[in-house]
Amino acid sequence: MTPEFASHVVGQMFMTAFWIAAPLLAIGFVTGIVISLVQIVTSIQDSGFNAIPRLLAFLAGCLILMPWMVHRSMAYTIDILGNLNRYAR
Repeated sequence: MTPEFASHVVGQMFMTAFWIAAPLLAIGFVTGIVISLVQIVTSIQDSGFNAIPRLLAFLAGCLILMPWMVHRSMAYTIDILGNLNRYAR
């Protein structure tokens, strides 16, 4: 395996991890902004008011996006394991 090929495989791994994590990170970001705006408007400073909706949004996002995330990770795994002969060179 050449260094260029190894760097390509590692780059592909990082891109797959990024695309799997990006939707959940976006959900957390948007939920955090919305909750912060609600806190500013209503002057509520309770920490539970910030954490509980964000956790519920992550849970909903995980439940909705889980089939897509599993499909994406399985496609990457099948690609890696299906081409083991290229890695042995």
